[in-house]
Amino acid sequence: MGSPRLVATDLDGTALRSDGTVSPRTAAAFALVESAGAMLVFVTGRPPRWMHPVAAAVRHRGLAICANGALVYDLHTERIVKSHLIAPEVLEEVVTRLREKVPELAFSAEYEGGFAHESDFRLGRWDGKGGAGSRVGEAALTSRPCAKLLALHPRMDPDILQEEVCELVGDLVTPTHSSGRALIEMSAHGVTKASTLAVLAGKQEIKATEAIAFGDMPNDLPMLQWAGTSYAVANAHATVLAAVDHVTATNNDDGVARVLEGLYR
Repeated sequence: MGSPRLVATDLDGTALRSDGTVSPRTAAAFALVESAGAMLVFVTGRPPRWMHPVAAAVRHRGLAICANGALVYDLHTERIVKSHLIAPEVLEEVVTRLREKVPELAFSAEYEGGFAHESDFRLGRWDGKGGAGSRVGEAALTSRPCAKLLALHPRMDPDILQEEVCELVGDLVTPTHSSGRALIEMSAHGVTKASTLAVLAGKQEIKATEAIAFGDMPNDLPMLQWAGTSYAVANAHATVLAAVDHVTATNNDDGVARVLEGLYR
């Protein structure tokens, strides 16, 4: 096989530096991919409201899959072009089940436009970026379709919490985690980075064997397992390091760029 026809990369912890920026070397490597005629897709847990700095850094080129597969985002127009949302009745049932068994959880929701959170949901350093969220009660939080429902526990191990959430509501939504906090991110049932990426690839008649993917956290696992070639950055979660074909340098050492330079120069 020659150079991959599709490059799919996670952003935070993978292609981006730890301060959230795109390094000049990485930006140049992305340009190499596009100059070669390959498809470049950013596949991230980020909501669209966090995407403007990335869009600007890559000169508003290409597509992004946001919210772990729930939203397809055009970086040129900075608009959502496809959505896979969780219905309000499903949100209500998920929150009800989780509250009953794990009462310390606090919830927030990412919508197509903005987000909302309960008063006891402890905001992280990125949560207020791209527009302040509304503080609401449970009824309002689950009253409209959302791209991603988030559940935060004050102290549980994220891997253990994900296992528990999967057991309780895995028949209704697809839970994962990516932040290092005890923060579970839930998408509509069956929606993952891989499911949406596969559809995009199929429209371009690109096979999984012609794709290369990069990631660092459990929410990247479906995408890494789908792609014909998979890479983890050296700073990745242990489950990701165990699942991939190859390991490259850390995100702060331009690990993704190093691989792309070798493939497309």
